Amino acid sequence: MSAPQTSSADTTTAAPAPADGRGLLSRLPARVGRPTRVLAWLVLISNIVIVGTGGLVRLTGSGMGCETWPYCTSDSLVPTQELGIHGLIEFGNRTLTGVLVIVALLAFLSVVRSWRTRPELPRLVLAIGIGIILQAVIGGITVWLHLHPSIVGLHYLLSAALVAIAAAYVVRVYARPGTRVLVVPRGYAVVAHVTSVVVLVTVIIGILLTGSGPHAGDTAAARNGLDPIFWQHVHSWPAYALFALTLVLFGWSYRLSPATGMRRWTGLLLGVELVQIAIGLWQARTGLPIALVNIHMMLAVTLVAAMTAVILHMKQPRDMLDAGDRSTAIS
Repeated sequence: MSAPQTSSADTTTAAPAPADGRGLLSRLPARVGRPTRVLAWLVLISNIVIVGTGGLVRLTGSGMGCETWPYCTSDSLVPTQELGIHGLIEFGNRTLTGVLVIVALLAFLSVVRSWRTRPELPRLVLAIGIGIILQAVIGGITVWLHLHPSIVGLHYLLSAALVAIAAAYVVRVYARPGTRVLVVPRGYAVVAHVTSVVVLVTVIIGILLTGSGPHAGDTAAARNGLDPIFWQHVHSWPAYALFALTLVLFGWSYRLSPATGMRRWTGLLLGVELVQIAIGLWQARTGLPIALVNIHMMLAVTLVAAMTAVILHMKQPRDMLDAGDRSTAIS
């Protein structure tokens, strides 16, 4: 009796499906390209925009539009009709946090395969994601403590930190990998770092000033007891010192090689400051209108982003320097 014939279908062995997730991982970008850069900008922009929506919550008196957290009311996740427009504004700001998480997750997936070659990229995005979650928790504590000015100030300060990290991520996404060296004189770097400290001081004093002013987010919210008129002057002192230091950096940049890019980045910093000073003076002389105060809040974190860009561009990969610039590089 002859042996039974085996069809080709019986002898074909199907390749085993990957069980460890490597198949999905292989579909993710292996290098930094246009999608990664677009997502990097979205991370930065979304973290600036949420400062504006958070400011709108306070400036419209909607800070307690949702009376608890994470639910909007004790028995409803979303605002009820009784909460009116204030509930919608507060809940809208909370919803935007979810958008930030999604954008950060997509950005992380776009660089996760670069963990060995460009570890700074996934680490920066991971820090942003953790910061967004921490920010949401602090926002909840802010509601529980009925908009205490200290917690509200911490909430804003963390937003500024997230914008700084997001700006660093944008810079690094465009940068080439490699050993980085200082491409400006040490004196210039010292002035730049002093300027960054003055930016921080200006933001912190601005937070204290806001905690003493009229826009508390709710009529029953406490104020920090500081004299808003006096602290308005105190706020201007580091602001003008910052402007003077930035003028020094911008003027000095014309004595540096154009390859350092310092003219562009200090010019951006100077431009943001000029608009911020104009808005600050305008709002102070017109009784702190909502629109101007909100623009001022968003410009403050934009200023932080611009300062971050200046600091990070002072170092560049060694192999990008030509013979003329290499002489000014200090490792």
